[in-house]
Order: sequence, then C-alpha cells, then structure tokens
Amino acid sequence: MSFSFELLKTDGVARRGVVRTPRGNIQTPAFMPVGTQGTVKALYMEQVRDTGADIILGNTYHLMLRPGAERVARLGGLHDLIKWDGPILTDSGGFQVMSLAKLRKLTEKGVTFQSHIDGSKHELTPERSMEIQRLLGSTIQMQLDECVGFPHSRDEAQRAMELSLRWAERSRKAFGEQPGHGCFGIVQGGIQADLREQSAKGLISIGFEGYAIGGLAVGEGQELMLQTIEVTAPHLPTDKPRYLMGVGTPLDLMLSVERGIDMFDCVMPTRSGRHGQAFTRFGKLNLRNAKHVEDLRPLDETSGHEAL
Repeated sequence: MSFSFELLKTDGVARRGVVRTPRGNIQTPAFMPVGTQGTVKALYMEQVRDTGADIILGNTYHLMLRPGAERVARLGGLHDLIKWDGPILTDSGGFQVMSLAKLRKLTEKGVTFQSHIDGSKHELTPERSMEIQRLLGSTIQMQLDECVGFPHSRDEAQRAMELSLRWAERSRKAFGEQPGHGCFGIVQGGIQADLREQSAKGLISIGFEGYAIGGLAVGEGQELMLQTIEVTAPHLPTDKPRYLMGVGTPLDLMLSVERGIDMFDCVMPTRSGRHGQAFTRFGKLNLRNAKHVEDLRPLDETSGHEAL
C-alpha cells in the first residue's frame, strides 16, 4: 500500500481528509500526541489510542541520543519497541537547532550537538537525520531544517529559510524510495510573507508527500502566528496534507483548522495533564486548587466522555 492523501470535504478553506498508510489511516484534522522518547508520558499506548489518536510523534534528536537509532532498529524498530501499531511521525531535529542553540554548532553541512545527557558530540546532517528516521521505521519523516526563534531579523529568517531549502533537497534525496512512507518538507521564513511564499514554492519544486509550516509557536504570539498561516497555506498544494508544527491549545487548533491546516502536534496537552490542568469546553481547570479537593463532580457535567 502506498502513502497517499485524499481531501474529502471543505468548508471555506477548512478541510477534512484522510492520510492513508500501510500502518493505518489518519483522519484529518489530526492531533498527534508527542512521545519525545518514543512513548507518550504518563499514558499506556492503549490509553493513547483511546483518546482517538491515529498517529503519534517521536523526536529524532532525543532518540538519537538515547537509546540510539541503531539499537532501536536492532530491537525491531520504534513501533515494536513502544508497542504502537499505528503511524508514527518523527521530527528531524530541526527544532533543537533553535531550542538547544547553546549546545550546537551550525554549518552548511549540518549541525553538531553537544549531548545534554553526557556532553558527547553528535553530528546531524540532512542525510544522517533521514537515516535515523529510516532506522526508527517512521511512517512520516521530516526534512532537517533550521528553526529560528522570535524575535528575529529579516536577514536571520532569510538565511535560515534558504539553508532549510538546501537541506530539503538533500533530505529528499536521502529519503530515496520508501513505499508506504512519506517525507514532508518544512516551510520556513519567519513572519515575512514573501519569504514564506519563496520557501513554499521551493519545496513544491523539490516535491514531498506533505508540507509542514515550521518556525511558529516560538514566541510570536497568536495574532502573528495566525497571520503567518494565512499568508502561507494558500501557497501549499491542496492535494497534500498540511502540518502546523508545535501548536496545540484547543483554541489554536480550531483557528488553524479554519485556515486550512490538517495536522498538529504539541507537548502541551500531556504536560498540562501531568501538572493537574484539565481542558474543558468552558476553559482550563487547575485541579490542584483547594476548591476541587472534595468536589466529586465530573469535569464537564454535559459530556458523557471520559477525561483523558
């Protein structure tokens, strides 16, 4: 079975579709719970499936450091290791280029990280990133890119976008032929509309199974994020899935779906749950507040669903 996307219905620019993979279908819009080191923290994989998730996300950088991609491959791949039979998307390590800026050195060839675990050095090139993701057995593999933080200058955004395009070409070539798997390109360009358009067009000329919007949710705020989505999404193919990276509040999800986005990921929902915060249709609840200690009512008395 090949990797494919079918657009089923539209409402304005909002979309409903399905990504078909040998590992199962992904109904879109889709939210991907994040399993940074493979598993989703504080949940059994059966519980993750019970949330309605069709796909989860793993982190290439962290899995590269521990337990190591080659070891995961010897153990049968990430699916077998974590006991998840559905699709898995792995990021490329590009976000860590920004978040671990003090622990890395960036060149045209790639990025060298100093491990936050033991100080050892690890080189991540577009070719090595794709090799790691292939060893993990990821269903969807992301190109290596450079994500810049906010605020940033136009020159910084342009340099990172152009480097990411060159890395996209190398990533696509390294991905090669993997029937049933998909490789996604990542649109960069900061908050500059013309740079986003240039990035999108460059990625389309290379050709990917899907396209992500990266470099958002890095401190720019909701208004600028939505504006950037609005000037980027129209340049992406309608017959390919669109993935907004790192965005996950309930309101942000709805506003982004309205603007034509299909896929999302974020650590925020599981992180919030571990710290006693619940999301309801009426807003957030901090379950550690004293007033909730002896309150036996359900979180939402109008819902028949379990709290997950």
